[in-house]
Amino acid sequence: MDLTDAVKRLLVGRKLASNQLGETLLPKRIALPVFASDALSSVAYAPDEILLTLSLAGVAGFVFSWPIALAVALVMFVVVLSYRQTVHAYPSGGGDYEVATVNLGPNAGLTVASALLVDYVLTVAVSVSSGVQNAKALFPIFIGHEGLAAAVLIAILMAINLRGARESGTVFAIPTYAFMVAVLGMIGFGLVRILVLGEPLRAPTADFGVVGDPFYSNLEGFALVALLARSFSSGSAALTGVEAISNGVPAFREPRSRNAATTLGLLGIVAISMLGGIIALAHLTGAKMVDEHAGVHFTRGGVEVTDHQETVMAQLAMTVFDRFEPGFVFVIITTMVILFLAANTAFNGFPVLGSILARDGYLPRALHTRGDRLAYSNGIILLALAAIGLVLAFNASVTALIQLYVVGVFVSFTVSQLGMLRHWTRHLAVETDPAARRRMQRSRAINAVGLTFTGTVLVIVLASKFIYGAYLAVLAMAVVFAAMKAISGHYAKVAAETALDLDEAHTLPSRVRAVVLLLELNKPAMRAVNMARASRASSIEAVTIAVDDDQVRAMRDEWDELDTGVPLKVRASPYREVVAPFVAHVREFRSDNPRDVVVVYIPELVVGHWWERLLHNQTSLFIKTRLAFLPGVITTAVPYQLASSRYAIERAERSDTAEWRRPGTGTVHSGASLDD
Repeated sequence: MDLTDAVKRLLVGRKLASNQLGETLLPKRIALPVFASDALSSVAYAPDEILLTLSLAGVAGFVFSWPIALAVALVMFVVVLSYRQTVHAYPSGGGDYEVATVNLGPNAGLTVASALLVDYVLTVAVSVSSGVQNAKALFPIFIGHEGLAAAVLIAILMAINLRGARESGTVFAIPTYAFMVAVLGMIGFGLVRILVLGEPLRAPTADFGVVGDPFYSNLEGFALVALLARSFSSGSAALTGVEAISNGVPAFREPRSRNAATTLGLLGIVAISMLGGIIALAHLTGAKMVDEHAGVHFTRGGVEVTDHQETVMAQLAMTVFDRFEPGFVFVIITTMVILFLAANTAFNGFPVLGSILARDGYLPRALHTRGDRLAYSNGIILLALAAIGLVLAFNASVTALIQLYVVGVFVSFTVSQLGMLRHWTRHLAVETDPAARRRMQRSRAINAVGLTFTGTVLVIVLASKFIYGAYLAVLAMAVVFAAMKAISGHYAKVAAETALDLDEAHTLPSRVRAVVLLLELNKPAMRAVNMARASRASSIEAVTIAVDDDQVRAMRDEWDELDTGVPLKVRASPYREVVAPFVAHVREFRSDNPRDVVVVYIPELVVGHWWERLLHNQTSLFIKTRLAFLPGVITTAVPYQLASSRYAIERAERSDTAEWRRPGTGTVHSGASLDD
């Protein structure tokens, strides 16, 4: 095992064989934190976004916080019910993409896929950025370095997910359940103190005045509608991540559909309870937030307050646990951690969706293959790089990133519900069993309500957020859609060009002409010459490039003494180039007969250390790259192993032997046969 492989094993873990895939499947207790952490964590920043938007109307705007939260909770309830139908009807893991493709056509499927891919990237960026914002309550060092901190955290999450879904789920389970206990405990304790014990709990911002935007100050007519629409669309961020379970059904243990539906139901119950509880507490304690980017600010006694404002979660934890410091710390730490880990939902959904799209020819095929740990490693790395780029570009500003958010997920929600409606209608047309028809009609009714709700929210989101940044998300979806169409077209063109022709399958070349590149006479060069001679080509010639006249004369004399029977040709190079003259010679050597083949033999040194690779074979690499574009030319590298390569070969053989003998990797033991 070399140093690179040792580091990889340390970071990622030992390799898993393909037949160990079953070991990575998730029970419900692990699947809930793996797939639901995004939706659960949304309650940490969705209330912030609701209050930030309502602050545009000043103090009077906050009275609408609970109706907005109630509307968001209702939509979440309907969406969860709708997706329970999806996981039963389409358990293969394609989720919204499969539903749209099967029922509405490939373009609808690609529309959903592009929306989801963009939304997954934004999920990672928003979740980690929100975690950094909450962390500033305990770690002021993050202030001013939010983007860099978020980028480092995303890289750590990437490394954890490269170890596989089962291991990452185990790591994330404890913090996720701790967050549930912390938030539900804070809500329960706070409501008991206020409603049962009658304590007048007041948030740190309860007595602050708010100077809002004059446009919204009257709270009537168009201004009121626009304010409520923007607030509702921001609060709808709480629904993100609900679709991830439908995309991850194959990761569940059997019975997969039932377990996925149960997990989805638990997610809905917990998320709605937490969102409603936080908004209720914020309303009862008078907690406020202001959108400083929109010019809104707090006042105290008529004087503007310029202090750093805390998140809603931080304010409520301070207020409810004012006499119990460990409670405040527990809430803040679990909130911070769950927001970081919420990105794990995207790290599970994006690679699976990317793999399905790659299988269908819409994304590079490298995204379809599993890595050493049976995770879709290339998809995980691609997602991390895209999210890191976003947090650095926006300096981990949740307020800025949230404007791009939600659009994608509601595009997928709406198209998926329309697809499910057509799915049930198509099946009802041929189903005759009365009991089955009743189940289908009930499911169709649920999806019809889901389509109405999600379509309405999509219109609201686009109308209220488009000019504030949502257009960037729409543009990104269009770019991804166009890229996937282009990739599909490329693969289709390649498949057509490379399709097997039965006549050509048995057609041999009429002539095979061999050319050997000689830059110096030594053992590797003679091995290449002898390989060419052994191939019994129609003609053989050796070619050298005249860079140094004295060296060429010496080579000619030595070549004549060897008496190989192969002519040596010298190609002039007045500008001391090697690659261009040799490629030009090969081009001229080709004939006009399309059935003639030129085989170029190039000697190469095999070395054992990485630094030796920088010292050898660079010229041959450039030559092979250029010759690859010449039709009718085949390049053959003739390796010559140096002494240093023996150690590398021995290390590789030991590593391969260890992998083969490991249990579960398909080893055929002594006394067994392949037929056993």
